[in-house]
Amino acid sequence: MKIIDKKGKLFGLVNIVDLIVLLLVIAVVGIVATKLMGSKVTDAVSAKTDCWAQIRIIGAHPSLVTETLRQELPGQHMVAGNAYLEGTIEDVWLEDYKVQAVTDDGRIVTATDPDKKDIIVLIRFQVAPDTPSPKLGSQEVRAGRTLIVKAQTFETSGTIRYVEIGGYNPPEEFAKPE
Repeated sequence: MKIIDKKGKLFGLVNIVDLIVLLLVIAVVGIVATKLMGSKVTDAVSAKTDCWAQIRIIGAHPSLVTETLRQELPGQHMVAGNAYLEGTIEDVWLEDYKVQAVTDDGRIVTATDPDKKDIIVLIRFQVAPDTPSPKLGSQEVRAGRTLIVKAQTFETSGTIRYVEIGGYNPPEEFAKPE
């Protein structure tokens, strides 16, 4: 039996040109699948560690403060779109909302707003320890960025003020007041 017969078929079964086209199609599909799904597969099998983020909702209106406390957010899973994320809200606390005000004699002083509060939300989620870009769902988590804090019955946005990968040990200025 010849490898390629008189009709150009490989082992008398498949046309050699058709085989080359089929192999090219399989290669293209494999490359596209790797580009689209490669990071998801890597994320699924890589080791994970905790990532902690504090989000500050600056100058929240008293009604939002009341609703935040009523919601009992600690323990709730974060939500993205219509799906739960692996991240959870670990703690929520209030801090004074500081504003700068001009005095009658023209000095600028820092004053505490009597009504508004800063709401601090502590979130914990899993990331690869060596990730260059920690993400919660599709949101990149870096200090200074805005993050949407979304649970089943609560949603607002705030500014990320602290991020730590690994154990949670914030500096004194970011520690929860006693």
